[in-house]
Amino acid sequence: MKRTPKSPLRDTLASNLRSLRAERGWSQERLALESGLNRTYLSAVERSEQNISIDNVWRLAQALDIDPANLLKMKLRS
Repeated sequence: MKRTPKSPLRDTLASNLRSLRAERGWSQERLALESGLNRTYLSAVERSEQNISIDNVWRLAQALDIDPANLLKMKLRS
């Protein structure tokens, strides 16, 4: 399987997704159910191993009830 090279934005999305899911006390299975995505796919996204389409970013944001941009916001370094 061909892999897309990782980017800092993919790592940011993975970290933000894990944090937001944990804040809600949701399992990966729950988020997968709420978003209509496969749990295995979601797990790979959270490990920054899987590239994700903009449509799936939107689906995750809808499930989490947030603006999709919040999944992509990089934290500023101090």
